Amino acid sequence: MAPIQNKKAWLESIYQKYHRPQFIHPDPLEFVYRYSRFQDQEVVGLIASTLAYGRVKQILKNTMWILEKLGPTPSDFLKRESPKTIRHLTQGFKHRFTKDEDLYHLLLGIQKNLNHYGSLYECFLAGYAKKDASTLPALSLFAEKIIGQKGTYGAHLLPKPDKNSASKRLHMFLRWMVRKDAIDPGGWDHISPSKLIVPIDTHMHQMGLKLGFTQRKQANLKTALEVTTAFAKFSPDDPVKYDFSLTRLGIRKIENTTS
Repeated sequence: MAPIQNKKAWLESIYQKYHRPQFIHPDPLEFVYRYSRFQDQEVVGLIASTLAYGRVKQILKNTMWILEKLGPTPSDFLKRESPKTIRHLTQGFKHRFTKDEDLYHLLLGIQKNLNHYGSLYECFLAGYAKKDASTLPALSLFAEKIIGQKGTYGAHLLPKPDKNSASKRLHMFLRWMVRKDAIDPGGWDHISPSKLIVPIDTHMHQMGLKLGFTQRKQANLKTALEVTTAFAKFSPDDPVKYDFSLTRLGIRKIENTTS
């Protein structure tokens, strides 16, 4: 990437070009839009985002595998079915180093909190305070409620941010649920987009380095916070505004290189 003289203008140009629904595929976010009920969208969003690592083709395939088993209303299915039934339907699942036991405990954690709070949104709000500078405290509590304090099984699916993990997939899930526009479905209305943190992966880390938003060599929580602070200078009310479009830019570059 050549030096960018006007970063704001460049970011806006990428946003205008790629922040469009036709660029969602291939992205696990597309699964959320297959459900009309808010309760199902948040459950599907959490499942799809936690499995969003590795090759895209495999992510989509394995996410579809479990969603088909959960039926047309995943939220209702998890609320009513027994742990034994959930254990049975997860048998044989494998996604890279995520095994059926991990998926089972993830679904069991979702079930427990759905039945206790009524929705994942209310579960998150139980640990959320408007005075918090970011979503980090609530997100750590949320992950702990789903996976449990020890997090023996499935802990890698919801790594807690307070352990200095970038927790890219959790922040991506929050972006989907909190922001509401042509890309992100929203629904978690009492959480301000200004408190979101940029989901940091290898691509966004490289982008942050090239834009001069960070000099850190590891894509960890501190790097995510630095990059978020830098984006907030251009979009203080919505620092993750450019996340989707910059990700699409990276995908298009890879496609052009390999085609």
